[in-house]
Amino acid sequence: MPCEVFSPLLLLLLFVSVFGASRACLQDAASAYRFTGAVCRLTHPAAVVLNDKTTKVIEAAFQNARYPSLKREKSLLFIGTVKYGLENLEIHNLLIGQSEFELHPGEGISMEIKNVSAVFRGTIQYGYGSWLVNVGHSVDFEIESQIDLGINPKLYCGEGKVAADTSDCYLNFHKLLLHLQGDKEPNWLKKLFTDFITFTVKMVIKGQICIEINKVANILADFIQDTAGQFLSDGAISMDIGVTAAPVITANYIESYHKALSNYNNISAVINDSHFHPNQLTENRMLYFWLSDQVFNPLLSAAHQDGRFTLNISGAELTELFKTNLSSAVPEFIRTCLLESGSPELRVWSSSVPFLNTSTLGTTIWAEASGQLSCGMQGTPTLFFQTNVVMDVTASYADKRLFLKGNVSEVVIVRAELLLQNEQLLTEAHLEFVREAVEKIGIPKVLSVLEVELTRLLDKQGTNQFDIFNPEVLPRDGFVVIQTDFGFPHHLLVEFLRKTLQ
Repeated sequence: MPCEVFSPLLLLLLFVSVFGASRACLQDAASAYRFTGAVCRLTHPAAVVLNDKTTKVIEAAFQNARYPSLKREKSLLFIGTVKYGLENLEIHNLLIGQSEFELHPGEGISMEIKNVSAVFRGTIQYGYGSWLVNVGHSVDFEIESQIDLGINPKLYCGEGKVAADTSDCYLNFHKLLLHLQGDKEPNWLKKLFTDFITFTVKMVIKGQICIEINKVANILADFIQDTAGQFLSDGAISMDIGVTAAPVITANYIESYHKALSNYNNISAVINDSHFHPNQLTENRMLYFWLSDQVFNPLLSAAHQDGRFTLNISGAELTELFKTNLSSAVPEFIRTCLLESGSPELRVWSSSVPFLNTSTLGTTIWAEASGQLSCGMQGTPTLFFQTNVVMDVTASYADKRLFLKGNVSEVVIVRAELLLQNEQLLTEAHLEFVREAVEKIGIPKVLSVLEVELTRLLDKQGTNQFDIFNPEVLPRDGFVVIQTDFGFPHHLLVEFLRKTLQ
C-alpha cells in the first residue's frame, strides 16, 4: 500500500512524488477530484519522523559534491594583477547539526539545518605576470567552516510528474577561516590572498552544495517513482499512478491526488466520476490512503483476465478439508473419490469478473466461481459445479501480514453435474451438500490462500520493510480509507544513498 527535499525534500519525494508520472495536471485540485482514484495524505507528525532522516541526505549532498577547479584574477594595489587558481577542493570532518522545517499553506516547505561544520582542503596556485609563469607558487590550504543551510522547496507539476524546485537554497557562513599551509608565518602576499580567496571559496561551496542538493533530490524522486511503479505492478498488470493535480500543502498535512488507473494488455481503466473530498480524511494519524472502488474493480477484472483467480488442491490436503463438519451428508461418489481414488484433485476458478461495492457496512463482493472435482480413476465421475457467491469482506494488516475475514450472505448453485455419466443431474441433497461445502469449506480456503498470496506480494514489493503501527482499513460509501502510523526504516535510506551515490 503505497503514497521530499531533505527533511521536506525527503518527505515530499518519499510520499508525494511516490505515485509517479502523469501526462497532465489540472491547475485546481478540486477540479481534479473526479478524475482521482487514490489520494495520499501525509500529516505533520509523519513529517517529523521523516525529518529525522535529514542528516544522512545532507551528508550525502556535501560529501558527494565535486568542486571544480577554477581560475581567477584580482587587481591589488601596488602589485597589479594577481592570478590564482583553486584545485583539489575536498571536504573532511563533516558534522550535521539540528534540522527544522515548517509547512506553509498553499506555498511549500521551509527548512533549515543548523551548525553544519566541515573542513575544506585543497591547493592554491597563485602568481603575477603571465599565468603562473613568471612568479608562481603552489600551496595547500585548509578552511574551517560553520554553516547554516536553508532550503525552501516548491512543488509543482513539471514534465508529467510532481516536481520539487529547490533553487531557493542558501548557505549562511558563521565561520570560514582560511589557513595556508607550509609557512608558519605566511608572507604578506599570502596574507593578502586571504580575504578574496575566502570569498571565492564561499561562492564555490554554496554553488556546488545547492547543485548537489538538487541533484540528490532528483535522483531520489526518480528512484521513489520507479519504486512506486514497481510496487503497484506485477506481471502483465500495471497501474498509471500519475497525479491529477499538484499537491496541496496545509499547515497540518501534504496531500496528493492520483489517477490509479489499472492497465492490462494495453487497455487502461478510466475514472471520470470519482467523489473524493478532503473532509473524508482526518488529521489524527500519520498517513492516509483514500482508494476508490473504481480502482479495485478494474484490478479485479485484470486479475481475472490474467488467470490469477485459480486454485488447485489435491491429495491429502483436499481430503483433510472435507473432514470439516457439515450438516449435509457426504454423497457416496465424493466419499469414494476422496478416500479410494488416491489422487483426488479440486480445481476452482473465477468464471466471470468479480465485482465489489464498498459501504459503511463493509465491502461486498459478488463472484461467480466454477469448480471441478476429479478423482483420477478411469470411469469415475467428475463433479462440475458453478456457483454465485455474495459476501462481505473486511481486511486488516498486523504483524506484517494481511488478514481477510469473510461473512457469506448468499451462495447459489447455478449448475452442478456429474461428467462421464451423461451429465447426470444431482439430487437436491447433493446440491445442498455442494452449496454448504462451498460456503463452509471453499470460501474459507480461498480467503486463507488470498491472505498468504497477497501478503507474499506485499513482501515482494517491500511493505514488510516498513514499521507500520496500528493500521486501520475503514470502508466508506464507494471508497476505502487506510490510516496508519509508521516508522521509516533508516537502513532503506542508507542503502539508497550507498547504491545511488557511490
